[in-house]
Amino acid sequence: MIRKRIAVIGAGASGLTSIKCCLDEGLEPICFERTGDIGGLWRYQENPEEGRASIYKSLIINTSKEMMCFSDYPIPDHFPNFMPNSKIQEYFRMYAEEFGLLKYIRFKTSVCGVTKQPDFSTSGQWKVVTECEGRKEENVFDGVMVCTGHHVSPYLPLHSFPGIEKFQGQYMHSREYKNPQSFTGKRVIVIGIGNSGADVTVELSHVTKQVFLSTRRGAWIMNRVSCNGYPGDVVLLSRFNELLVKIFHPSLINMYLENKLNQKFDHEMYGLKPKHRAKDVALTK
Repeated sequence: MIRKRIAVIGAGASGLTSIKCCLDEGLEPICFERTGDIGGLWRYQENPEEGRASIYKSLIINTSKEMMCFSDYPIPDHFPNFMPNSKIQEYFRMYAEEFGLLKYIRFKTSVCGVTKQPDFSTSGQWKVVTECEGRKEENVFDGVMVCTGHHVSPYLPLHSFPGIEKFQGQYMHSREYKNPQSFTGKRVIVIGIGNSGADVTVELSHVTKQVFLSTRRGAWIMNRVSCNGYPGDVVLLSRFNELLVKIFHPSLINMYLENKLNQKFDHEMYGLKPKHRAKDVALTK
């Protein structure tokens, strides 16, 4: 029986697991990776690459290793609960080597186009055009798995900042940020209180003259580490807590969560209390 050929686009976290799943199902995967290495988002480089997500040097994941590990390959016990990007990349390498995935990856190969075959309605096949070292190639596949992530293109709404064209200082998206050294002694404002905004603000606070964190609607601040030093997501995302959510009214759940978060610091006193309730954030982490 002829095995079906599957094109996997990208060799990051999703791409590697897709290759493994294809092999488990008796399929023949071929992965196309435009760079020269695996890892995708988590492979740190000093200079951002076009078409690839970029991270800052100090980035630590906000999901515990217990929650983020692949089900068929636990993260080693000696790795930290919350891993820096270098450890995540190391884990991906271990995973790829353990299951022999590297031989299915074509590095420095870009996918230029994916189109349906003329007989797609009956064959379900796709034509994939790739380019490597200036040479294009066409191949037909029975399926395509797009594993390119969604953190590639920065969102920089300069139209929301009247007068930005006259600003004499430096401005950038967090995608371009790598380390705090160039901001030593300066006054800096970080716009956005998401994970990256909070990380960058804390790091800059050690070297800048003054740093501000701007948010338009407040936020519930949740720590990585929870009660008794356990990872926050391990404590929060349990079968018992899921049962409580089904039993108790949302207002009671919100009251409990917000009380716990305010024990760290009073969000209203710091001008951070948002209009949305804590449960909306907690259950999506």
